[in-house]
Amino acid sequence: MRKSLLAATVIAASLAGGIASPGIAAADSGHAGTTSDRGRSFTFALLGDTPYGAAQEAAFPLLVDDVNSDRDVKLVLHAGDVKSGSTTCDDAHLTATAKQYQTFEDPFVLTPGDNDWTDCHRAAAGGFLPTERLEAFRRLFYPVAGRTLGRHPMKVETQARDQDHRDYLENVLFTEKRVVFATVHVVGSSNDLAPWGELPGGDRPEARMAEYEARKAAALDWIDDAFNTARRTHAPGVLLMMQAEPTQTEGFADIRERIVERSRAYGKPVLLVHGDEHVQEVEPNYAGVPGLTRLETFGDTASQWLRVTVDPKSPEVFSWERRTVPAA
Repeated sequence: MRKSLLAATVIAASLAGGIASPGIAAADSGHAGTTSDRGRSFTFALLGDTPYGAAQEAAFPLLVDDVNSDRDVKLVLHAGDVKSGSTTCDDAHLTATAKQYQTFEDPFVLTPGDNDWTDCHRAAAGGFLPTERLEAFRRLFYPVAGRTLGRHPMKVETQARDQDHRDYLENVLFTEKRVVFATVHVVGSSNDLAPWGELPGGDRPEARMAEYEARKAAALDWIDDAFNTARRTHAPGVLLMMQAEPTQTEGFADIRERIVERSRAYGKPVLLVHGDEHVQEVEPNYAGVPGLTRLETFGDTASQWLRVTVDPKSPEVFSWERRTVPAA
């Protein structure tokens, strides 16, 4: 039997490294991905930065089995980085990982990470042109626009339907239990401002900056779309998932400002989910905004994940607990 989720009053324990369940709220829209409202709560698995290297790839089926065996879990979210930065970015490796993700019984929602394409210029990763690898990543992990991976995929709204942002298959939006979920393509390595220094012939700043500016514009519009959806439907909350934390540093400042601005104006709970730093932690009142909570998932491990439950009838709405995969 699974442990029952803790009440949202244990925020202090989460900050000290214990089980976390701070308060966030829920949302609703008429978008694709909306499912039945039967039952009060909804549970999903949250992963990120996994599997890293051969050992984790070998152990990953045990994590999948642990998630699949949880009868309450109805969805799997992955906050980016399907591989380590020092492993190859070639099609064979990415395809093998995509096949592992397909073994999840439930819909599998993924946002890209820097290791998945931005850092593929590194010699250890194969010395690929990052923009070419981004196209390959989209082809392999988003084979059908508006549909997730997983054995039982679900329909989602994709930003690729916007003529201004047709490339961004990976930015998706859906609802569950009146919660608005949106993935936003924001990655580490300064959100692709870090030079592609290990490419043969060196960095290509013009191509890199063009990629960054276009993706940033798409991200800002998609953040607005998520909040506009929640406001239009009188939703009590929003969940945004991206790979990298939007800090105040170069590459992230505009995105951070937009999240802060929209969260403050919204005045209801917002959960900002990310990975990248490989330290599971929680930060309530993120950027000084009441109701905006930053949640980082586990990384560089195939033995731990977060089990998140959404209860739209609860003032806190979101609660979670750490899970450790049982040994074989």
